[in-house]
Amino acid sequence: MQQATLKVNGMSCQHCVNSIEKAVKEIGGSAHVDLKNNEVTVEYDENKLSLDAVKEAIEEQGYDVA
Repeated sequence: MQQATLKVNGMSCQHCVNSIEKAVKEIGGSAHVDLKNNEVTVEYDENKLSLDAVKEAIEEQGYDVA
């Protein structure tokens, strides 16, 4: 399993947390959202999922991945 911490802009509430966690889970990873620091820590199997795919899943929810 790989782990990466991404800076994500545009998050402000529990709905943001839920939508990001759900989007990452749907593609086979897991996410922990830190609203205070605008960060999302993701874990994923690099043999099944790329970091770019994780970023894209978050961006599709309307957030900017820095």
